Amino acid sequence: MLTLRTLQRCPQFPLSNPEKSRKTLIAILLLLALLLGAGWASTPEANRAELEARYAAPPSRFVDAGGQRWHVRDTAPPVVPGAPAAPTVLMLHGFGSSLHTWEAWAQGLKVTHRVVRIDLPGAGLTGPDAAGRYDDEHAVQQLLTLMDKLGLQRASLIGHSMGGRLAWRLAAEHPERIDRLVLVAPDSFASPGFEYGRAPNIGISVQLMRWTLPRVVLRAGLEPAYANPALLDEDSVTRFHQMLLVPGVRGALIQRMQQLVLQPPEPLLARVQAPTLLVWGERDAMIPVANAQDYLRALPAATAARLVTLTGLGHVPHEEDPAAGLPALRAFLAP
Repeated sequence: MLTLRTLQRCPQFPLSNPEKSRKTLIAILLLLALLLGAGWASTPEANRAELEARYAAPPSRFVDAGGQRWHVRDTAPPVVPGAPAAPTVLMLHGFGSSLHTWEAWAQGLKVTHRVVRIDLPGAGLTGPDAAGRYDDEHAVQQLLTLMDKLGLQRASLIGHSMGGRLAWRLAAEHPERIDRLVLVAPDSFASPGFEYGRAPNIGISVQLMRWTLPRVVLRAGLEPAYANPALLDEDSVTRFHQMLLVPGVRGALIQRMQQLVLQPPEPLLARVQAPTLLVWGERDAMIPVANAQDYLRALPAATAARLVTLTGLGHVPHEEDPAAGLPALRAFLAP
């Protein structure tokens, strides 16, 4: 749900109003400084066993692959004797999120597909990367190792935001493993503060997250991801907050930002072969829908790339109004 660009401005502010973002950030930093000074705002890590009991009940399981312990949810329709196996969809969440973000879409797809959801290393109950690496090259290799462990010779990919970038990178570098590609507001092109060839500056507001993450501040940071913030329910805020309190995750998110070095994506996008669907909320304030044109220009004609714009929705259409995007998703992934 978060993006690297918005967390850099911590919390998550609409890019379309930088002056408002700056003033709000100053106010929040002053509040946090006062609270920390009074000893009120310290946010310790949560107990992992308790989090796993709450958020990793079946069908969740933990899979060891490539030296990493992965949190995985793997569901499929009932096996019909003599019928072919259901096609597989692998879902990759965005920065700072977890596999729970896909719950509604996973339920909508599991009737026809094997649906595999994961917490990426550095997030959720998978926790920090075992090697402390968060570059895209390492992430692609990790995903291949996990696919091998799960017996996924081929799969369609659905990726949101940062997960969208990892999805198309995997599709570009290993086209033999990918059937179809769904990119939900993917994050790849440079923007103010995120230049090609250099890591972004990580401000004090982000560093503070290691020690303090009040729920009220987090909620304020999540609301701009929704076109209608009233649709951000308390259960979602609680789950997001708890996933950020998994031991080591906040430090891992900061490391991921520090290790991010964007490269011009066009050369790699030109290698994508899988049919591609772009899904974007019309009112996305994090990564504007206008960015979709960059992908449509860069993706080869053979991908037949097309854009589905979801009216009145923001950066997380799969959470804000899951039903709006499901028909296009099902039609595109239909066996």
